Amino acid sequence: MQSDNFKIKDIFKDVIFTENEVEIITSLFHKINVKKGSVLLNAGESVNEQYYILDGCLRSYHIDTHGKEHTVQFGIKDWWISDYTGFFTSEKSIMTIEVIQDATLYRIAVKDKEYLYKKIPKIDRFFRIKLERAFAGFQKRILSNLSQSARERYLDFMKTYPNIEKSIKNYHIASYLGITTESLSRIRKEL
Repeated sequence: MQSDNFKIKDIFKDVIFTENEVEIITSLFHKINVKKGSVLLNAGESVNEQYYILDGCLRSYHIDTHGKEHTVQFGIKDWWISDYTGFFTSEKSIMTIEVIQDATLYRIAVKDKEYLYKKIPKIDRFFRIKLERAFAGFQKRILSNLSQSARERYLDFMKTYPNIEKSIKNYHIASYLGITTESLSRIRKEL
């Protein structure tokens, strides 16, 4: 149990908790190990949980009406992942979350997170700051997709995910960048 408490303290960096608060948090986060190829969430399902990634790699993606995959996010160590449209609105998920590298996760249910907000207000502040940063990141990504060349988007991708390239498939990266795998190969050769 002590090692789980230690990990919970690692998740909430720079937040100081009482022992009682650590016990409450630990009781609501559930550690799971998932294998490569597992699907945590399928599009069209109810979204009841959010995941903290202790290690491993996941991706969230959407399949359009033509059957084409669009990778929206990669989740790596120390990141959070969910289908946020469903998580925050109670709508069905529009994303699928796939494990692309064996992972250890901590999951928390929506209702438990709401309970923590009320019981431990500093958790509310922690998640608000995380959400603000994520929103800013998504906004930058949208602007990048609208205004940057594929090469510039690839270079930004490499800054955001510096060690991920050898762990994931080329078509995942191409899907994230909104280009073909052939274009990705061409960009790599140019660099």
